Formats: sequence, structure tokens, C-alpha cells
Amino acid sequence: MAHGPRYKVPRRRRREGKTNYYKRYIMVLSGKPRLVVRKTNKYIWVQVIIAKPQGDVTVAAAHSRELVKRYGWLGGTKNTSAAYLTGMLAALRALKAGIDYAVLDIGLHRPVRGARVFAALKGAVDAGLEVPHSEEIFPEDYRIRGEHIAKYAAMLAQENPELYERRFSLYLKRGLRPEDLPKHFEEVKSKILEDYRDVVEKVKAAKEAVA
Repeated sequence: MAHGPRYKVPRRRRREGKTNYYKRYIMVLSGKPRLVVRKTNKYIWVQVIIAKPQGDVTVAAAHSRELVKRYGWLGGTKNTSAAYLTGMLAALRALKAGIDYAVLDIGLHRPVRGARVFAALKGAVDAGLEVPHSEEIFPEDYRIRGEHIAKYAAMLAQENPELYERRFSLYLKRGLRPEDLPKHFEEVKSKILEDYRDVVEKVKAAKEAVA
């Protein structure tokens, strides 16, 4: 362990692996809202936060658990598809609250191309929230829609039905054939957009005015 007269014990949240204070300092100095994306072993959580002297203020938030409770999502709550939909939902709520720009905050998550945190970012950007980014970091659309899962499931169902039943037991228990995941994804996405139709139309009108 490091020691010596100049050694400083890291702050508690840094020791717990929750906060990168250097990155947070830079983002807070920008004065811009933060699109905060966090993932756990079970869920994806996306928030739009404004830093104020008294502490962070959450303007809008969405949790992948809501996809199940509010929109009938039958897929996993921590995968790429769920991350995209959660990011979209949080962004629509932020837009409704009058926030149209944010900077991405992925905390201590590694910035790996195509990662779930960037799927959430793509969902937010597609919803109309302006967030500085590079298109190269996004997952491919077929992965966001779950087409790779559907293709693998269809192959497995033919070649090894027993393994298919075991590997996709949670999907089947919820009443969703994994082969139908892309279709189900589009259905849930449409429900979210319909729920925030006024926001979607406002964003669309703003883009047409700029064009």
C-alpha cells in the first residue's frame, strides 16, 4: 500500500470505485448538465443531472426496470437493447423538462466501443438530446435491436433444442421467444415514443426548422 508524508487517502467514493473526481471536476466546470449512465449486474440507470452548490440535482431519470413495469419489456434489463431504450426514455424526460444538451458521464466504466453505456447514449441522441460524441463508439444497430440474439436462438433451436431451452429459459419464462426479440424491441420503442409524442413532435419540428 502507498505510504509516506505526501500520501493522501483517496476520497471515500473513489475508494469504493464510484466516482472519478478528476473527470467530475472537468464536467462540473463546464456548467453543462450531465447525462449519467450507470450499470449494475441487473439493471441500467440513466439520469440527467445538473451540478449546483448545494449538490447534484436530478432533472430526469430512467431505470431499465421501468421498461418492464411501464412498457411490457420482456427482454433482459441489463443488455444492449435495454440500455438503448433506457437512454431514450431518460432523454425524452429531460427534453420535456427543457434540457436539450448534456455531456456524457460514464463514471468509472471503461469507454469500450460498442459498450452498453454507449447504447444508452445512442438512445438519448436518437431521442433528440444533444450530447457531444463520436459515431464510432455506438453499438451496431443490429445489436441494439437484438438481431444477433435472435439469429443465434433460431440456429440453436434447430441444432440443439435442449440447450436452447436452457440458455433462453428466462426469455421463454417471460413469454418471449428470443427469435422475436427485434420485433419486440421495436414494439416497446414505439410505446415509449408514443408516450412522449408531444416531445418527439417538438424535436422533429426543431430539426426541420434548422434544415
